[in-house]
Amino acid sequence: MVQCGEHNLLVWAQLDLFGTRHLIQAADLTLGTAGCQPTRVYPENQTVLFDYGLHECGSRLQMIGDFLIYTTHLTHVPNYPGSVIVRTNGAVVPIECHYLRKGNVSSNPIRPTWIPFSSTRSGEGHLSFSLRLMNERTSTVYSLGDLIHIEASVSMSNHVPLKLYIDRCVATLSPDKDSTPRYSIIDYNGCLLDSKAEDSFSNFVLPRDGWESDKLQYDLDAFRFDGDGRSLMFITCHLRVAAVDQGDSRNKACTFQKLQNM
Repeated sequence: MVQCGEHNLLVWAQLDLFGTRHLIQAADLTLGTAGCQPTRVYPENQTVLFDYGLHECGSRLQMIGDFLIYTTHLTHVPNYPGSVIVRTNGAVVPIECHYLRKGNVSSNPIRPTWIPFSSTRSGEGHLSFSLRLMNERTSTVYSLGDLIHIEASVSMSNHVPLKLYIDRCVATLSPDKDSTPRYSIIDYNGCLLDSKAEDSFSNFVLPRDGWESDKLQYDLDAFRFDGDGRSLMFITCHLRVAAVDQGDSRNKACTFQKLQNM
């Protein structure tokens, strides 16, 4: 929201800048070519305020006809120190103050596309492992903020009852699971590491009709690799079965609960 005053410019911005529930960092928002920082942060409603003079922050003044027009822009540059992935895009929001007219704000950030994956492999003992997308739509395009529904399954015809586990999953930009950059989604025998990220809504999903030993589902919060524009991603998972009554620390499907910190 923009308010053009007589001597100053007020700009309010929601930290949920893209409406995806992923909050951006206030420090990643700046105003104008001078990169002015927010003058105030409101944690209670997740909003920041920029309050600067019309001539500050590198704003530009133009005279067009009978109007004085001040132009500037709100810039978002995501910064994820120590992480190879991001869940928000950069954006530049143009801002104009027309006197005596109201300001106008618009933005059209880049929205990446995602290509679905599906693979099936048969192992010893006539077990057929499968990893697929649970698509409830015809589109194969995923945007940041979307949840990607993934199901692992195993066909156990003519076999003793077994339970399926996902030991690890890694995301890469090439079919080589050891290539870089890479991001560990699941590791340590079934720990959904991505659920521990502050801006992630990833979690294992319990089916409505209860646990099925031959299936395991999880929701993956869409992301992209930082500094790389490629939208094709490869996810490689190691699936394993164990006896239904075999309970030990290796047989698990764990989601990190942020509120309980456990």
